[in-house]
Amino acid sequence: MKKLKFYLIGLIPGLVLVFFILNKKGASCTGYLPNSRVIAESLSKDFKYTDGAKAEMATLKISEKFLKDSILTEGKIDFDRSHAQKKPCPDYLLTYPEENPVYEITFEKCEETLNLNTLKKLK
Repeated sequence: MKKLKFYLIGLIPGLVLVFFILNKKGASCTGYLPNSRVIAESLSKDFKYTDGAKAEMATLKISEKFLKDSILTEGKIDFDRSHAQKKPCPDYLLTYPEENPVYEITFEKCEETLNLNTLKKLK
C-alpha cells in the first residue's frame, strides 16, 4: 500500500505537468485517427477533377476553396464504402457534414495527386 501511495504521489503531478506543457504547445491527439490522417494527406496533394466533378461543382456553385476548406476538412470518410487498400490509388467516399450529410464525394488518393471523381448533393 505504501508503494502505491508513492506511485500516485509521483504520477498525478507528472500527468498534470505533461498536460500543461503539451497544451501550451498546442499539441493534440486528433490527428492520429484514420479519418484525420486520410484528410490531412489528401489536402497536401495536387487536386485533379474529372469532367463530371467539375460540372457538378459548377451546377451546385461550389468553389475549390469551399471544397478544400469546408467539405474535405470537416467531412467524414465512410471506410465501409471505401477501398482503402486498393493499389496503386485507394479510393474513399466522404460525406459532409458528419451529421445529416448533404454532400457525398468520391476521390482517389494517389502518390502525387488527389483525383476527385464525383460530387453529389444528397438532399
